[in-house]
Amino acid sequence: MQSSHVAHVQEITAVWQGSLSRRDQAVVHSWRRCIEHYRLDPAQACEAYIVPDSQLREHRQQSEALINIARSGLERLYQQVSGLNYVLLLSDNKGVTVDFLGSEGQRDALRQAGLYMGSEWSEERAGTCAVGTCLHTGEALTIHQNDHFDHMHAPLSCTAAPIYHDDGKLAAVLDLSLLQSPQAKASQGLALHLANAATRRIELANLMACHRQEWILCLSQSPEFLDIDPEAAIAIDGSGRIKGMTHTGARILARAAGVDWRNPAGLLGQSLVRFVHLEVDQLPTLMRYRPTQERVIMARDGSVLFAHAIEPRRVLSNRSVGMDGAAVDAALPEALRGLAGTDAAMQSMLLKAARLATREMPVLLQGETGSGKEYLARAIHTASGRRGNFVAVNCAALPESLIESELFGYLAGTYTGGAARGRTGLIEAADGGTLFLDEIGDMPLALQSRLLRVLAESEVMPLGARTSKRVDLRVISASHHDLSALVEQGRFRADLLYRLNAAVLTLPALRERTDVEWLVQQILHRRNKGDVPGLSPEAWQALQAYEWPGNLRELDNALVLALALAEGSCIEVQDLPEALRERRLATSTGSPTTVHSTGESSWQQVLQACSGNVSAAARQLGISRSTLHRYIKRAGLTH
Repeated sequence: MQSSHVAHVQEITAVWQGSLSRRDQAVVHSWRRCIEHYRLDPAQACEAYIVPDSQLREHRQQSEALINIARSGLERLYQQVSGLNYVLLLSDNKGVTVDFLGSEGQRDALRQAGLYMGSEWSEERAGTCAVGTCLHTGEALTIHQNDHFDHMHAPLSCTAAPIYHDDGKLAAVLDLSLLQSPQAKASQGLALHLANAATRRIELANLMACHRQEWILCLSQSPEFLDIDPEAAIAIDGSGRIKGMTHTGARILARAAGVDWRNPAGLLGQSLVRFVHLEVDQLPTLMRYRPTQERVIMARDGSVLFAHAIEPRRVLSNRSVGMDGAAVDAALPEALRGLAGTDAAMQSMLLKAARLATREMPVLLQGETGSGKEYLARAIHTASGRRGNFVAVNCAALPESLIESELFGYLAGTYTGGAARGRTGLIEAADGGTLFLDEIGDMPLALQSRLLRVLAESEVMPLGARTSKRVDLRVISASHHDLSALVEQGRFRADLLYRLNAAVLTLPALRERTDVEWLVQQILHRRNKGDVPGLSPEAWQALQAYEWPGNLRELDNALVLALALAEGSCIEVQDLPEALRERRLATSTGSPTTVHSTGESSWQQVLQACSGNVSAAARQLGISRSTLHRYIKRAGLTH
């Protein structure tokens, strides 16, 4: 055992036995917990622990909402500190790292040190450490070098700040760590300040997301930054009761009422007037139309606060959505309007896309081939307001021998037969805009490493170059593969997946959508220059009975063919592709007129025979579920 290790063990043992120490009290108390409660031995070194992939997925799924909200803030923070060799970890309330930002060049060293995705930093496992001790105390702190209980972590300097959920419970920890640091613990003062500022903003964003339909009251002790970077915030319902709060908000409320902030249940549900001299109907007087210096309120403990009230957002209910989807369209940016009719899954997805459009976080689009992922990606880019280009790259279509030069570009003379002046890569072409990586699951593994570095460092190095170029990218990726399954198979990098799936939008397959008729009308209107032909009942039945393995792309092709073959103003079943006609004949249990013309008794009898199971009845009738739902609604029946 090295002399430094021996001295470390002796110091911890002496503290445990009651000796005075110059170390922070948080460190002293943690050392004692490690021995008395966790039965850890300071003489026994323990390597950093990385949880299995299956367990990591569970932790990430449970923290998905917070990861999505925190991601853009973490990336901005990482840009500020990456030049100082800091690593960022976001750990859940069990101490497991569920998000990670660090230099790809230090990957092996970071993983060995436990500063990596999936590492567990609970006190019970790792001893005294920034994440674990922060989870126990609920306070921001720095665990510097020999503050760590385990001597193996002594080279590290780690600064952690807690992230509280809107219900006052500790949800996660943001950690800024260094593999090597200056000797003085005071050198981490800036890191502590940055971590606290970042967690405060993450909590505010989370509160705003969770309480869109309630008043948000932002608070500061001075007016200068009230409207742009408040110190605290609380959510208030229409009756004036506290529904949520940031951590500093909880402290302000607790101090005003003389209660313990560690008991959030004693704050939630209480009337606002218990804490401040303010009635709920006075909140509109604290909105932005008044100067910040005039928006003053008095807390019950006598402290003076400056306040900014944000009124609730109006939310459209499902019942307000018309048959043409106009109500949902009204809530969407123009670029996203018209991508769906009345299909509930599509409407929900588009509303989520609208909220994500102006965020900088990466978005992963999942859905079958042909389901419209590139259309959605273009719409998100347009709605984002980014001024650069939308650059689409089909990772499956580019030959493996060319994809690297296409993505990264190359300098003059790099290739024999290459462009004389070199070529700008597609990544650089998307600078200031959006890079859309379609079928990302088909990207070669070697190239995934280079792409990961671009995303981590916001720099691209053309082939043949010695220096990198800064790029400002919003990345949207898409795949019909289950990327998590590809990770398990070793065909896709886990760390790249975590970079790409900060937010996931899933497009339903065409056969699952309830707005097929609307889609048909939209395509016919666009393809036939506004003149929409009719469709015979048999043609409608064929369209609705088909399962559309090619999704929207196949539907579009089918209608283009039908328009070319149709005679007169009506599309007949013989105008459709052969596959649709064959499917109709194979699935029909009677002639099309049985459903459409001979009265409603036929479909009602089938529905009754299927015990009201709409899906089963639709299959027997050879029609879509949406069509059968319309028959049911038209007949005034319930099911």
